[in-house]
Amino acid sequence: MPAGGFSSVAPAGVEFEAKITPIVIISCIMAATGGLMFGYDVGVSAGVTPMPDFLKKFFPVVYRRTKDPGIDGNYCKYDNQGLQWFTSSLYLAGLTATFFASYTTRKLGRRLTMLIAGFFFILGVVFNAAAQDLAMLIVGRILLGCGVGFANQAVPLFLSEIAPTRIRGGLNILFQLNVTIGILFANLVNYGTAKIKGGWGWRLSLGLAGIPALLLTFGALLVVDSPNSLIERGHLEQGKAVLRRIRGTDNIEPEFEELVEASRLAKQVKHPFRNLLQHRNRPQLVIAIALQIFQQCTGINAIMFYAPVLFDTLGFGNDASLYSAAITGAVNVLSTIVSIYSVDKVGRRVLLLEAGVQMFFSQVVIAIILGIKVKDHSDDLHKGFAILVVVMVCTFVSAFAWSWGPLGWLIPSETFPLETRSAGQSVTVCVNLLFTFVIAQAFLSMLCHFKYGIFLFFSSWVLVMSIFTLFLLPETKNVPIEEMTERVWKQHWFWKKFMDDDYEGAAVTNGDIIKKNGQANGFDPTAQL
Repeated sequence: MPAGGFSSVAPAGVEFEAKITPIVIISCIMAATGGLMFGYDVGVSAGVTPMPDFLKKFFPVVYRRTKDPGIDGNYCKYDNQGLQWFTSSLYLAGLTATFFASYTTRKLGRRLTMLIAGFFFILGVVFNAAAQDLAMLIVGRILLGCGVGFANQAVPLFLSEIAPTRIRGGLNILFQLNVTIGILFANLVNYGTAKIKGGWGWRLSLGLAGIPALLLTFGALLVVDSPNSLIERGHLEQGKAVLRRIRGTDNIEPEFEELVEASRLAKQVKHPFRNLLQHRNRPQLVIAIALQIFQQCTGINAIMFYAPVLFDTLGFGNDASLYSAAITGAVNVLSTIVSIYSVDKVGRRVLLLEAGVQMFFSQVVIAIILGIKVKDHSDDLHKGFAILVVVMVCTFVSAFAWSWGPLGWLIPSETFPLETRSAGQSVTVCVNLLFTFVIAQAFLSMLCHFKYGIFLFFSSWVLVMSIFTLFLLPETKNVPIEEMTERVWKQHWFWKKFMDDDYEGAAVTNGDIIKKNGQANGFDPTAQL
């Protein structure tokens, strides 16, 4: 989750009185359109990239390659740094904007930060839809990236603070769900605009991003700022009034006092980034960074960014490739819904480990099919094999969408202690955007040089991250944030050595350290020896 400010958690065993009020539902839906915008930007850039009119105007070298595949072969016809920069510039801009967004989220509030994001989105849409040359197109992408940086900071934090505790997890994943819906919406739009004659279909695709941009902007004007943000900035009475309004009850004193105390403690931390590097905070930092790197190294963004290009490379043809991309987008949405219902029931580790097996298998199968059937100058992929590739891509996407997609953000957000939570989330967002940029910038070149081996490359990473999950990632299901140190880190076979206090023994059963409440906390290889 993004950084900025603090999140309040009730004391152990306490749940504050709160109703699910209409203002909370409306506010969360309006704020989550920030995820819709982000997802649309990811999907639309992938869809316009293989459009002939778009390539002819901005990337004529690539256009000539697509018309004569014999020049560079199937795998290399889209290998162009300018084309990759069109996609990846958004994420580099988002990375830079994150640093400014952290400040505005803290000093100006979540609502104004979302409003700033909306204005950046609108400006970026105007530049992209009206682009006359590559420079104008890139400027538009950079403006959209600034919007992504500000929205990804403010929106998830706003959702977690305004929602009642019992539905906070589901509403946090609502942001990720909107990202997947945005990708699906973009894929469907691209499928339609690709059929428009006259060479302006790509402008419509880029211009329709204005719909979620306007929704986010108007939503930011309509919603109230979170009580946490108001109290953090010293507006205590206004914060209390908003808290009473969103909770739908007059019995808000216990929660209000908790928010005030959390704000006081957060302000006492003068150097959160320095605290983050302390020995006892090393486990949370390592896991947060590792999860962001692993999330990108699954290859998911390479597939979602360039799905139409990838399918076109395999010989599907332009229309068929966009249609196949729309199918994967739909699978992405449905599987994220699965995560919302299962994450608090089966736990984080089970979802991640099961998905690891599923993703590894699907990528190896895809690599074998491509290695046998798709050569540099082959004209088409047999229909049966083409369908199997789409099925395997959907298998991969579904596994990611109920595991590494939402959990890559959820787990870091619930493991950092209060005094380093803001700094920890900043690091999480920055690392994620940095590696998203790297993968987006390098994928088409990697596809050219690795060919079908690109899927073996990503599958090897899936194997590494599954081993990491098995041995080093503790289970955080149903553990209150304020008890994370005692019940998770001090009980873990490896991370306990980083805790300041002496470790109090835990039972070991079949290699799994079990806490007193029966919580599995990582596979201990030393127990097997």
